[in-house]
This record gives sequence, structure tokens and C-alpha cells, in this order.
Amino acid sequence: MSQPSRDQFAFHDPARPEFWSERFDKGFTPWDQHGVPRVFETFAGDVLRGDRVFGGMPVAAVQGGHAAAAVERDRHRLRTSNDPNDPSHPSSPSSPSRPDARLPHVLIPGCGRAYEARWLVEHGFAVEAIDFSPTAVAVAREQLGASHADIVREADFFDFTPAREIDWIYERTFFCALPPAMRPAYADRMADLLPRGGVLAGLFFVTHKPSGPPFGTSLDELHRLLDPAFECLREREVDDSMALFAGVERWLEWRRR
Repeated sequence: MSQPSRDQFAFHDPARPEFWSERFDKGFTPWDQHGVPRVFETFAGDVLRGDRVFGGMPVAAVQGGHAAAAVERDRHRLRTSNDPNDPSHPSSPSSPSRPDARLPHVLIPGCGRAYEARWLVEHGFAVEAIDFSPTAVAVAREQLGASHADIVREADFFDFTPAREIDWIYERTFFCALPPAMRPAYADRMADLLPRGGVLAGLFFVTHKPSGPPFGTSLDELHRLLDPAFECLREREVDDSMALFAGVERWLEWRRR
């Protein structure tokens, strides 16, 4: 997503799956953090504790103190291990878990290697992770392992049908990967997929960068796109971005009106 020479790649249109498949095939994935961001983990941990509202009502706290304890263990692991192959890393395999019906159903578009999908499913969330690049899907399934590979499917965000109603759409390097001309369609699709009270929450690349991907945006543009259907609930800085996004990522939470 930094700009290599054009002749390094055969495909140059990020709106096409071949663009992304070629970069995965060549190991050019500078957007890959090899783990989950702390701000994501904090938000998801708050959901587990019942501190976030979906559909006008807080999600019931689940699993008693065990959920909070698991989140605290994962926070410690994030601080002490950056290697996703380390068994102590929160992206490493753990015992398969069944989705907890009290937790929101999560969609992750443009899921890439699906580290966050793994974190969520291992903490009891029902997850749909999609990518329109077949290579990205294969990489994600390998990372997830046999016990969770089926949560990822090859699909186009703009025309796929979710398995059930979505409560939370997690944004990470998807908006900034789209050509800016597709942003109105992104906003419309988010509004179509989320019911009233549903949440779009994740990380946005907020900086002036018209060339890409990643393509920069501004808070003003995000509000112009999303305010007609969403209310912005929270904004916070991100302190553990990968180098490509350092200092210019913002965590934003939007609730469907």
C-alpha cells in the first residue's frame, strides 16, 4: 500500500480482486499488522462486559468474570508477543468456541489475514469475514486453521448476502483500500447492511493522501458520507498502528440512525 514501481505488478486497479491477489502472492502486504490492534481489543472487551450499546440496548455481559479475565490475558499477550506463531499470541490457535447468541453478529469486509476475526470467534462472537480476493481468502483460512476457516468466504462486499442480520461491521484498511469514487457506495452499503442501532466501528486512515492505496480521508469527508444514516459516537487516536498508518489512524464508532 506504499507505492512500489508500477512495473513491479501486472494489476493496478484496487477495485479488482486481481490487484490484491497479486500482492498477497508476492508477499507485498505492508498493511498487515500480524495481530489485533489494542483499540479493537478494548472495544470488543467492552462489548463482552456489556459496556457497548447495539440496537438501543446494551449487550448483556457474558461468561461472568471469565470473559473479562480472558481479555486481560490477551492484553498482556499483545504487550509481550508480536509473533503470531507464538502460542501465547492472541492470534494463535485456541480451543474452538461456539458463538454466544447474546453477542453481536460481526461482519469484517476486506478481512485480509483475518486476525481480528480469529480473536472474535475465539471469544464467542459470531463472525462473517469476507474478501473478494481468492488469495486473501486462502491466506485467511490458513491463518485461522481448520476449526475456524469456515467463517471466511470469498464475496464482494457490495453485493453479498449476510447469513443473518449484522450488528457490528468492523472497519480496518477496507475504506482506505477503495478508490475514492467508491466511497458513496460504501456509505450506502453500510447503511443497507446495518439495522437501526447497529454499529460501524473500526480504524480509519485520516490524512491527506489522494494517491493510493491506501487513500487518505478527512473527518469532514467521513461525516459528509456517514452522517445521513449514522451518528458518530466516539473518536480516539490509535497508539499502536503499523508503520504505514502511524500517527494518522483514528478509531471511530458510528451508530445507525
